[in-house]
Amino acid sequence: MVIVADSGGSKIDWRILNNDGTIAQANCPGFNPYYQPIDHLKKNVAEFLVPQVKGPVDKIFFYGTGVSSKKNQEVIRGALAEFFPTAQIEIEWDLLAAARALCGTEPGIACILGTGSNSCFYDGKEITDVVANLGWILADEGSGTYIGKRFVFDYLRKKMPEELSKQFRARFPLTREEFLEKVYQQERPGAFLAGFTKFIFQHLKEPYCYKLIYNSFSDFYEEVVMRYDNYKNYKVHFTGSVSFYFSDILRQVANDKGITVKNILEGPIAGLALYHKKDLNQA
Repeated sequence: MVIVADSGGSKIDWRILNNDGTIAQANCPGFNPYYQPIDHLKKNVAEFLVPQVKGPVDKIFFYGTGVSSKKNQEVIRGALAEFFPTAQIEIEWDLLAAARALCGTEPGIACILGTGSNSCFYDGKEITDVVANLGWILADEGSGTYIGKRFVFDYLRKKMPEELSKQFRARFPLTREEFLEKVYQQERPGAFLAGFTKFIFQHLKEPYCYKLIYNSFSDFYEEVVMRYDNYKNYKVHFTGSVSFYFSDILRQVANDKGITVKNILEGPIAGLALYHKKDLNQA
């Protein structure tokens, strides 16, 4: 039996690959070792995952945010080993999860467009190049935070169409001071800003909204994808809610720039389960 996990800040998706070929699943609240104690993960594993496991576990592949440091990897490995002491446990970052889920064993450029954004060049086995991720304040082009930041900027500076502004104000009756407090003083400002992408999606027929999304994706291609050597020779793949829900525009921008986009997935877990079937056969 093989267990695969895709762990984010809001949720963890688990897939349990049984030896008979069937796949079970579990979901639980997310975990980031930088912000939450390890007991948070242990509690959720005990409550949500363990009841779904019906036999001995040979391997566990845990992909997540905040796991790039060896210290955090060992903390998570130790927690999982308490429940599955005989399993081989591999802890990897979410960017490798995206690459394996999207590219499989083929070389390509794997991208994440969700609340934040990230990318890598994947040679079919390993990540060999990464355009520096500078976070939401300096960069994060194409992400929900990037889009939301520009939307709120235009709203507060009265640069968006008046009718759209009225609809937004009716939906989010916040003052300028309240916007600034949520961005500069409260936790998770990126998630707050990214939350406005749903409103933008619902108003895509408005030229302003379409242009905002188009330009944000154009920035991502120019500042990120086109920084990779020979990028036109490789397929570009995406995972994340922003890329999934705005996929038509994402593909249109790519086409306009001569970039080939192939897979776009809302999340990587299904692709990861498919990728790790080979480990089930070897277990």
